[in-house]
Amino acid sequence: MKRYAGFIALGLLSLAALWFAQEKPSPSRPSNDWTMYPPTAPAGSPPSDNARRDEGGRSVPRGAGFDFYVLSLSWSPAFCASSEGSGNRQQCGSDRRYGFVVHGLWPQNENGYPEFCRSSEPDRVPDAIGRSLFDIMPSMGLIGHQWRKHGSCSGLSQKDYFATTRAAFEAIRLPGTIGSGAGATTLSAEAIETSFTDANPGLSKRGVSISCDGRRLEEVRICLNRDLTFRDCPELDRRGCRASATEIVPIR
Repeated sequence: MKRYAGFIALGLLSLAALWFAQEKPSPSRPSNDWTMYPPTAPAGSPPSDNARRDEGGRSVPRGAGFDFYVLSLSWSPAFCASSEGSGNRQQCGSDRRYGFVVHGLWPQNENGYPEFCRSSEPDRVPDAIGRSLFDIMPSMGLIGHQWRKHGSCSGLSQKDYFATTRAAFEAIRLPGTIGSGAGATTLSAEAIETSFTDANPGLSKRGVSISCDGRRLEEVRICLNRDLTFRDCPELDRRGCRASATEIVPIR
């Protein structure tokens, strides 16, 4: 009887050892999930340089091969009143009532800028990309030229470059007193810069430059880091318009 009891005890010990081995975590497998899958960053933490987000929460592609961007915003009524714009039906037709539109998003260096770079992308911008931008960049001719001269130097695909262009435009708050274009207004170039810096916390007058066509406001140019945060750009600022009286053509 004692012999059978010994066999039974040995069997119970074997079963206990087998059960313990199955329950114990494997030494080759991490005991905490976060060692393989990092936790979500705490709310309010700044995004990494490679994962900036636009207003819709989408990742903004990050360009390479240059120092910063210049976002050039053209005052469309002034362009349409010029000899160059008068024949542009896409932007200046009788049913078009644009205010500030994107002239371009230009890769820039501290001194000078690259242009017409070699790219694996085609020269022509497909209609599917171009026409999706018409609310902020209303001309296929303009879109194609901007890609060939500037976008090709961004280190981005056409799709990512124009997605970044839209994100840059949406990052800027247009001052209502100017952007509405409700009536003819005359302001100094400095006052126009002030209206933009007041509307955009973090933007300084050293990071915005006014371009004039004679006495008319032509463009507002804003300098952005590659992650689309504001920055100063002394070279561009020095070349800006300093007119004491700048006419802002109304939207008609």
